[in-house]
Amino acid sequence: MQLVLQYDGAGFAGWQRQPRERTVQAVVEDVLTRLCGSRVVVTGAGRTDAGVHARGQIAGVRVPPKWTPRELRRALNALLPPDVWVAAAHEMRPDFHARYSATSRRYSYHIGTDEGARSPFRRRWEWALARPLDLAVLEANAVALRGDRCFRAFAIQRTAGPDDHHRCTVLRSEWREREGGLVYEVEANRFLHHMVRFLVGTMVDAASGRREPDSVAVLLEAADNSDTSAPAPPHGLFLEAVHYPSDLYLTRE
Repeated sequence: MQLVLQYDGAGFAGWQRQPRERTVQAVVEDVLTRLCGSRVVVTGAGRTDAGVHARGQIAGVRVPPKWTPRELRRALNALLPPDVWVAAAHEMRPDFHARYSATSRRYSYHIGTDEGARSPFRRRWEWALARPLDLAVLEANAVALRGDRCFRAFAIQRTAGPDDHHRCTVLRSEWREREGGLVYEVEANRFLHHMVRFLVGTMVDAASGRREPDSVAVLLEAADNSDTSAPAPPHGLFLEAVHYPSDLYLTRE
């Protein structure tokens, strides 16, 4: 079965279960185990870092056949803490895998550029820069990312396997204005560790005049991340959606 999860990442040490840390995977697994009477393993589409939020994280689970998607969703939402919510549940083909079956993932990053970004009602879910950025520079850098590229400069070193080519196919990369700030939206077939946050941090520095305007294009040719800007804070990042082939779905809630 596929679960579509939404969560506020502020109270979690990331997605993946960790000893002595509160994580999204552990919270969902514990509730499912309680409902099913035996341990249920939850497989996520991706491992969001501590503080990162999700509006469309996908979890794959195998539960006893008595559970329908609707009934499981209702039972989970009755027991899960208020910072996690199951938005939908779907019956899937047996060969569905939350991570390996995905064709693309989409993230958004939110930045506040007005003074109101410092409000406690906003700064939990956006990077409160509270100053303007050069939108033309942001847009030019976003365009340079589209297509099949090597993102070795935009990933934590040694987190991918030694034979990993660090290549990702970026299907969408664009900035748009919103009330009080900006949103960066990016969709790709895969993402490397911290990749979106490194990209945003570098683009913001370029748009602030702290580095060359074409920094992203230059760094795409780099062999490591030694000249890349610091990653943007995690709390502005949202996993928006994960996409799968339609023939994997047996039912949709």
